[in-house]
Amino acid sequence: MIHPVTFLAAGHGTDVVSALLLVLALLVVGARLAGAVVERLGFPAVLGELMVGVLLGNLALLGGPDLGPFRDSEAFVVLAELGAVLLLFSVGLESTPRDMMAVGLPALRVAVVGVVTPMALGFGVGALALPGDSWMLHAFLGAMLAATSVGITARVLGDLGALRSRPARIILGAAVIDDVLGLLVLAVIAGIITAAAGGAAMTTAGVLAIVGKAVVFLVGSLLVGGLITPRLFRHTGRLGARGMVQAVALSFCFALSSLALLAGLAPIVGAFAAGLILEDEQHKPHLVPGEKNLHESIEPLIGLLVPVFFVRMGMLVDLRALGWGVLGLGLLLTGAAVLGKLACGLVAPRGVSRLVVGLGMMPRGEVGLIFAGMGAKLLLDGRPVVDTAVYAAAVFMVVATTVATPPLLQWAVRRDLKRGTAPPAAPAAGGDPG
Repeated sequence: MIHPVTFLAAGHGTDVVSALLLVLALLVVGARLAGAVVERLGFPAVLGELMVGVLLGNLALLGGPDLGPFRDSEAFVVLAELGAVLLLFSVGLESTPRDMMAVGLPALRVAVVGVVTPMALGFGVGALALPGDSWMLHAFLGAMLAATSVGITARVLGDLGALRSRPARIILGAAVIDDVLGLLVLAVIAGIITAAAGGAAMTTAGVLAIVGKAVVFLVGSLLVGGLITPRLFRHTGRLGARGMVQAVALSFCFALSSLALLAGLAPIVGAFAAGLILEDEQHKPHLVPGEKNLHESIEPLIGLLVPVFFVRMGMLVDLRALGWGVLGLGLLLTGAAVLGKLACGLVAPRGVSRLVVGLGMMPRGEVGLIFAGMGAKLLLDGRPVVDTAVYAAAVFMVVATTVATPPLLQWAVRRDLKRGTAPPAAPAAGGDPG
């Protein structure tokens, strides 16, 4: 009997589909079970899915089959990319430009420091630990450290009943702005690397052009999309057909992702912008009575494809690349990642715990993995910008910050509650004073 991986590598029509479906059947349930076990231990499910990927990617070391051909097969890569697009779409759906405006200048200050400081520290770690590599790799390491996983922090604060507190509003608002800035930084650095790989000389004018393209795309998408989507939902809603809202929303997400790719940006930038644009009041009035809202209706699709993305990210970790050098780089990146986000607390407004704000911005989670995965795909001088050793160190950093945040944040919030320094709730609307 021919092994399923052999089918995938050889590309034998129906046999490829059969093998892919078989592996996906095992992968999806395995990732979900691992995620459930990890959640019971108090950690995000993404860690379990990532560990399943690491195990599958290194089965050959345990005497099992080499899944490298499956990991790199076009069908599996496309499914994983769709998972990343849907993940960033769902992150965007959780916030709106109005939410970012509502938290005011305090969240903006925290977000800017939360991007600039880790980037500078990450660049410094790259220059120190990898002096022989291009400055573009050092810049990419800094961009990876700029990410923040808003979902992990929101879950911890929700479990503590502190989502309405002022620190929570500042953290969550800053994390959303952080994502926008981080995606812009990623788009710019990826554009510079792509241009350099094509032989283009990097001048100041060229860099400014890439920055301008990324800003114009994101701002233009928000402005134009905000005008188009209400009319789009209104016209399609007149049909009264079930699933039309979801179909329009997903089509809009995929269209913006495609436009981002055509503009030389990552498709996840377009997906995130699409999520920001689609506010609840635009589509809720057009749902058929009894129909689930947009967030709930796309959950099954996210539940299928997002674990595929995380498993593939784990499969990219080559345990043979691990060594003292990789561990040292991972520890340096983790230290820079922690210090860079703790610096956010230094600009928190008076009366708000600086430690809580800093720890709340610390986890990299799924966003950090997406950034690392982007680096593994970008090529410079014919080699990946983020090679297997650097990728393993980056995953170490993502896992360390993600695992450490829940217990540390819980301790900090409870400490403030005992001291009476954590306000129980914030006003329902309006900006925070600076």
